Amino acid sequence: MIRRLLTFTIGLIVVLVLAAIIIPFLIPESFYRERAQIAASENLGREVILAGDVSLRLLPSVQVQASNVSIANEEGFGETPFAEMAEMRVGVQLLPLLSRTIVIDEFVLVDPTIRLEQRGNRNNWSLGPETSDAESAPSSDGFVRRPGALPFDASLGDIRIENGAITYENGADRREINGLDLDIRMPGLDQPLDITGELTADGENMTLALHLGSVRGFFEGDEVAARLDLGGNLIDLGFNGNILEGEDLRYSGRFSTDIPSIRALANFAGSPLPPGEGLENFELSGILSGGLDTISLDASDSGRNDHIRLDDLAGTGRLGVSLSGARPNIDGALTLPRLDVTPYMPVAPEAATSSAGVPAWSTERIDLSALGLVDASFDLNVGELTLQDIEISDAALTVELVNSRLEANLTRISLYEGAGNAIFVANARTATPSFRIFADLQSISALPLLEAAAGFDRLSGTGRLNIDLLTSGNSQAELMNGLGGSGGFAFTDGAIRGVNLAQAIRGIESALTNRRLPEGFGEQEETDFSALEGTFTVANGVATNNDLIMLSPLVRVDGSGTVGIGQQTLNYRLRPRAVASIQGQGGERDLQGVVVPIVISGTFNEPRIGIDWDVVGRALVQGTVSSIIAGEDPEDAIRNALGNALGLGGPGDNSSDETTDGETTEEEVDPAERLLQGLFGNRRSGQQENEEEDGGE
Repeated sequence: MIRRLLTFTIGLIVVLVLAAIIIPFLIPESFYRERAQIAASENLGREVILAGDVSLRLLPSVQVQASNVSIANEEGFGETPFAEMAEMRVGVQLLPLLSRTIVIDEFVLVDPTIRLEQRGNRNNWSLGPETSDAESAPSSDGFVRRPGALPFDASLGDIRIENGAITYENGADRREINGLDLDIRMPGLDQPLDITGELTADGENMTLALHLGSVRGFFEGDEVAARLDLGGNLIDLGFNGNILEGEDLRYSGRFSTDIPSIRALANFAGSPLPPGEGLENFELSGILSGGLDTISLDASDSGRNDHIRLDDLAGTGRLGVSLSGARPNIDGALTLPRLDVTPYMPVAPEAATSSAGVPAWSTERIDLSALGLVDASFDLNVGELTLQDIEISDAALTVELVNSRLEANLTRISLYEGAGNAIFVANARTATPSFRIFADLQSISALPLLEAAAGFDRLSGTGRLNIDLLTSGNSQAELMNGLGGSGGFAFTDGAIRGVNLAQAIRGIESALTNRRLPEGFGEQEETDFSALEGTFTVANGVATNNDLIMLSPLVRVDGSGTVGIGQQTLNYRLRPRAVASIQGQGGERDLQGVVVPIVISGTFNEPRIGIDWDVVGRALVQGTVSSIIAGEDPEDAIRNALGNALGLGGPGDNSSDETTDGETTEEEVDPAERLLQGLFGNRRSGQQENEEEDGGE
């Protein structure tokens, strides 16, 4: 009995083996070609064509080989196939299937080409049979790692893609991946999975290596080792850590990246950066952790070689990104020993004026759309902060970006022997963006600050400066013409370079006679002051000051006027007045009380400085009319009015100019009379000389 059973079993096996060997030869190739095309087409929802040779073998494993395979494109995307390949080879062992074990000996795609295309809200890569809306709705459960997720075993043998190609087009851009070689190895679900490959993307060579400690452990929620390496000329990126235990996908491990040129990487990604010198090399090393919706990077421990480097900048910090909201939310903190932001500032538009001087405000539209890409909260501490020529130390900055509104708050700054705080706001929530800048600086040294900020080296001293300005507009020109706000300043123990007001007052008489600026103006001249202060208001791009005052041992200066910031114009008047004994040129007169009215007009690039003849003229007319009404001789009235207008006094003030004999010498002629002689062509002195000549004859 046993012998018969054994004989029957052996015979059955032989029959099955012979059948497995013979059947593929008995069944016409066209039969299983047609059946394979129908099954694949129904599964993918596209026509699948096996245009080349097709072969089938059942022993020792199921082997299927097909050549010239193509998958039709989506309707409306042209006649070119969505995908095609020169050859496809698939091998699966039969016997392990009886024990719920999948053993794939071979899965090789040779020269596959996939053409991805986006047209509006349609694409050609959505595959599968047509389903109802209810059937196609995605599950709300999402990806969950749980025990028993893989209740079978499997192993992968020779899994390869040889010389693959992928193209992507959206009507505006075209991206290409060529030379894709991919190799996948997995001895079993409980064994490591290794994927290696290389490709050329838009002309850039890249390599890929992925290691996963256990595929079953990954899907069933165990903690498994994970490693990723991406290399190439554009970027080197590495992660070495673990996929953490739990239902959600969470990870933690060492992360590092090295980008030789951020600009080159941005160009490759199709988002070129604005022109500039910075944003080249970037390096980062730290602990990366998070999940699908959150990413956290801790690079704050220099002891474990954490670092963040951008060009010549280096520091430590942390960064967190949340992807669960309407926009990505970024929060973090960064500490830098030194930060020079000058290379990262936008390149100024070409000036509408000559290369020298202040350029005209640009009318180019300001693009603040980037403020709407993310929300952010950031803390920055910098030991030395450089902004163009401005140097700041011990700076603490907080940045809040919420729904297209940016507020940067310099809570602590030390600069030029002083300290203070500042706030900058850029609000792009409306069609016309608005801005605010506030600054309160105390005990600062004026000369290095103004020289660094505006190239102005004419004022020194120590004091305070505060401004609070608002504006709105879509271009630099609109912003400057829309400025409004207020401010003030107060400096002590300083000097104004370029003018010696005491010397100018000494030369006022000859200056008025010659209608030229008096001496005392020049690069080597200087006026010391004990106090210089004032306040200003700004409206529609025009700054107005009415209370400028400067005090010095010899001179007091009052000032008022406007500065057209939007139009770059000047209309300002200074009234220097001697408040101590100053002798005129030649030492013949005490000029205490003399006022030199000076007007500053013109533009930022072409300022004009001169005597304010309007003030002199008005005072002259008013004084003359009053004296004539009082019955004074017209010529004497004019002479006295001019002297009084400038604080020089009239002939009645010259009692001290008499000699001991009570006679007035020729050198002691009344100064107002000398001015009149210059103004009226020396008519009076000429008449006197003629009378003397006639009397002598």
